[in-house]
Amino acid sequence: MLNAIQILQKHWKHDCFREPQEQIIQSVLAGNDTFALMPTGGGKSICFQIPALMQPGLALVISPLVALMKDQVENLQKRDIKAISISGGLHTDEISDLLDNCQFGNYKFLYISPERLQSDWILERIKNLRINLIAIDEAHCISQWGHDFRPAYLKISILKTLFPKVPFVALTASATSRVQEDIITQLKLNQPAVFKKSFARQNLAYMVYKTEDKLFMLGQILKKNPEPSIVYVRNRKSCVDLASQLTAMGYTAVYYHGGLSRKDKEHNMNCWMDESAQVMVATNAFGMGIDKANVKTVVHIQLPENLENYYQEAGRAGRNNHKAFAVLLTSASDAEQAMQQFQAFLPDKKFLLQVYLKLCSYFQIAYGEGINEEFSFSLNTFCSKYNFPILKTYQALQFLDRQGVIGLNQEFSEKITLQFLIESREVIRYMSLHPADEEILLTILRTYPGVYDLPTVINPVLVSKKSGKPEEQIHALLHKLHERAMISLMAKSNDTQLVFNEIREDEKTIHRVSRFLEAQNQRKKEQLEAVVSYASHHQQCKSRQLLEYFGEKTSEDCGICSYCIDQKKDKINTASITQAILELLKKEDLSSRELQTQLGYESNDVIFALQTLLEHEVILLQNNGQYTLL
Repeated sequence: MLNAIQILQKHWKHDCFREPQEQIIQSVLAGNDTFALMPTGGGKSICFQIPALMQPGLALVISPLVALMKDQVENLQKRDIKAISISGGLHTDEISDLLDNCQFGNYKFLYISPERLQSDWILERIKNLRINLIAIDEAHCISQWGHDFRPAYLKISILKTLFPKVPFVALTASATSRVQEDIITQLKLNQPAVFKKSFARQNLAYMVYKTEDKLFMLGQILKKNPEPSIVYVRNRKSCVDLASQLTAMGYTAVYYHGGLSRKDKEHNMNCWMDESAQVMVATNAFGMGIDKANVKTVVHIQLPENLENYYQEAGRAGRNNHKAFAVLLTSASDAEQAMQQFQAFLPDKKFLLQVYLKLCSYFQIAYGEGINEEFSFSLNTFCSKYNFPILKTYQALQFLDRQGVIGLNQEFSEKITLQFLIESREVIRYMSLHPADEEILLTILRTYPGVYDLPTVINPVLVSKKSGKPEEQIHALLHKLHERAMISLMAKSNDTQLVFNEIREDEKTIHRVSRFLEAQNQRKKEQLEAVVSYASHHQQCKSRQLLEYFGEKTSEDCGICSYCIDQKKDKINTASITQAILELLKKEDLSSRELQTQLGYESNDVIFALQTLLEHEVILLQNNGQYTLL
């Protein structure tokens, strides 16, 4: 049996572990329950993957996100490690087949969503597997005080009864002290070994800049730091628009959001990874499994929902340990707008019930029915039909998803249904005349034997994998056969799949889950207030602010954040810039961009001087974005 370092070298091509990966691995191998708090990019997954590979049997990995499971399974498979996942959208017979593979196919990892563990028959099947450890990823989801509470996590502790001698390892990248204690209690960890890596990033400068011209400021940042960058925005439209604006400004930019096809995601990702594009403009759908060490700058141009997400997204900069920047751009109106939107888009129990009832009507789900039924779903169409506000409805659906009432899979997919219209002997004749197409057709016929009899949904990715042919070649062949009237072909694209996880019970369903809604809304309010405080509080080191939020006390300033740099500023220089601004404003009102252009000073210095003048009520920022003397 290979030791830990040998496995690390063989599969991950690294020669040494990061602190405290090796200690965590040894703790798990010793059979201890283990809790690991490691900031994003710290290599949490290796902490359970390597001990699982060192022992007979397989690891049961519980993860809340379909995309995260998919990403980890694909990464393991690329390393020739057998891994499988059971998530939403699978029928009972498909799940049964996958569990058979786990039992008899020498698999090393089974990834499963917490909601699936609520099915008695699945638990019964899992009991018969040779489990060598149980890993709970994103363990903060078990805590009502966490930023992503999912009640299904509360039932994970039943595995303690089923596997009393199997070590548990709970992992999270962001948890306050209160959440850490809650994780250990709720999972019933037995005297766990606790490992905490400091949240401090010595090489990462947290910068908060107040500006009324965010696009101009963003351009200045990207010009000064031409290395790979990520710009986070809040929605898909902003993604596309900002990427277009940056391209028009002369920067190479691509974008990434959940609604892109797999092909477009891969293309844009590859452009950014090989650095033919400097900037990736993205929603929070971008980030999981991203392994690019030389990201110089991560910019948020809107206030994030919470500091947990902000810390994870900002932490994608500087993983090569070179100096990097996490920048938050704010304007005077951001905090007020964020609070107004928060109030407007927060669903209450009455609205939640309305959405659920209409959702059941929309898909014609009868009372007492609907469990495991799956549908393609368009949020815009649904909201238009019932005159619901889109963002508030999305929040309600997200809540129902986290409570396990429904499952939302927002990964873009293309559902392809086909049926052969010609007899089997004609298909054989076609293959003899077109040998280049033979392997693809044989793969389809072997994988989907009913394709002659009725319209059958096929998975081009699976066909590609089994046949060894590119996915593009499979699509081209299907379209060619369709044009020749040899098959009927129907392709339907969608970016959301919705599955009903339980039977429809109307008020009973909503009453059961709504008790969590009030607590969630209050928690979200507190988290947004923490974000606003971080963005607007300029009397403390930014790194210390973040560390204190996560319960880590330090008496030292980082020396490199926007606050620390401001403290070091040459006051004489600031005074001269301030005086120069006042002289220009005596002649005419000017915007920050016009002032920077005319003065020729560093943009950060001009903005600092403007903020000083605003705070002392010497100047006023007008609605047209220009500054004027008071």
